[in-house]
Amino acid sequence: MEILPQLVVNSLIAGSIYAILTLGFNLTYASAKFIDMGFGVMTAIGGYAVFYFSKTLGFPLYLGIPAGIILSGLVSFLAYAFIYKPLRARKSSSAVLLIASLGVLTALQAVIAILFTSQFQTLSGLLSGNRVFELFGGAFTAVQLSIFCVGAVLLAALAFFLKKTFFGKAVVAISDDEEVSKIVGINTDRIMSRLFFLSGAIGGLAGILIGFDTGIEPIMGLPWLLAAVVAAIIGGIGNIYGGIAGAFLLAFAENFGIWKIAGEWKSAIAFAVLLVFLVWKPRGLFPR
Repeated sequence: MEILPQLVVNSLIAGSIYAILTLGFNLTYASAKFIDMGFGVMTAIGGYAVFYFSKTLGFPLYLGIPAGIILSGLVSFLAYAFIYKPLRARKSSSAVLLIASLGVLTALQAVIAILFTSQFQTLSGLLSGNRVFELFGGAFTAVQLSIFCVGAVLLAALAFFLKKTFFGKAVVAISDDEEVSKIVGINTDRIMSRLFFLSGAIGGLAGILIGFDTGIEPIMGLPWLLAAVVAAIIGGIGNIYGGIAGAFLLAFAENFGIWKIAGEWKSAIAFAVLLVFLVWKPRGLFPR
């Protein structure tokens, strides 16, 4: 196995996970205009839901995986309906909403730790096999190939959804100007509720894929959320397509950055890239 091809493969896999997470994060940020820290814990909810339904109760994966995705979306929807929506109705600032979402993240992480303990778990044992492939000297597993394919399909589906459906066009309109959207007759509350469900479901899907590839733990949400935020800022925060470019740029920077140094420096490299963009290109590569 050659090092350069493997670095490229690792970057594509990490970039795909970052891209999925950034898609979910940007959906709500572009419309609600605040950083939803609670989005991070949806990854853990999705992963632990599959762990509970398919590993503890023995349900087949074709039931456990949809259950994890739906449960993540439902929790995100409830967080919006009972916490974020009332705060937005009172014209609370983005800072207040950020703090509230941090409370959601912290509380739900604690609930997961109480229910499942803080022990690291893996979902890979639920698979009958995880075949290893090799391409141009780089090795990757069937799960990692699935991560890349899911990311590509999700991006294509989201592009169609935003351009061809009424709901997608309404999302774009709210992202541009929520007040004008209300004036022209768009039910922004209903759209926003569905949007938070969709965002949470995407976060849960990402958590499930991470669980099959590496593993899950209650506090997994925060580091993955930070990666999504960094990627979103690099691409242009709120720009759904720019976030994809930011996700892969971040992944390549991290993986090639630790080529000659210890892997513990990966997070430092990510935030170094973030600082570069905040100082010299604060609106990102593709600003809205």
